[in-house]
Order: sequence, then structure tokens, then C-alpha cells
Amino acid sequence: MKYLRFLLLISFGVLLVYGSLGLPDRGDGEAVFNRELSPAGTVNAASYHIQNAYKDAATPNMVTVILADYRSFDTLGEVIVIFTAGIICYLLLRKRKVKHE
Repeated sequence: MKYLRFLLLISFGVLLVYGSLGLPDRGDGEAVFNRELSPAGTVNAASYHIQNAYKDAATPNMVTVILADYRSFDTLGEVIVIFTAGIICYLLLRKRKVKHE
């Protein structure tokens, strides 16, 4: 059983390396996701965010505009999940006073 786990782990690692060989080089300006237009001919979402962040929200911080304006519902969902996990951890780890009768 121990060898089977080891073999599965090695196989998964080889699969990850094989899958990463098809990725473009880091910083490659000719990569598909770095182009102004998508293969369909529409403006890339990243290009739109970079070009219009200040115009859309009048905020100089582009990251704030993307998280608070463009992706606000997604960010709200992530905050709710983290808050819920924090409350659950608190409820599980709090110390309760034992009542002696």
C-alpha cells in the first residue's frame, strides 16, 4: 500500500510537470493572455481594467478598483466564506466554563 501511494504521488508530479511544459514563458508579450484583443476579436478583460480603472471609479489604485468595483460580488462572497470560517473556529476553540452542581 505504501508503494502504491508513492507511485500515485510520483505520477501526479510527472503529470503536473508535463502540463506545465505547454505554458508560455513568464513575461512573454506574445502569449495569448497578454494580447490586447482576444482570439474572438474583443478587448481582453485585463486590458480593459488597466485602461479604464481610473475613468470608471476615479480611484488611483487599480487593485482597489478591480476588487471593489469590477469583482465586488465575488469579493463579498470570499469575505463571507472567510468570516464564516473564523466564526466556526472561534466556536470550536472557545473555552467553556464547567458548571459544578
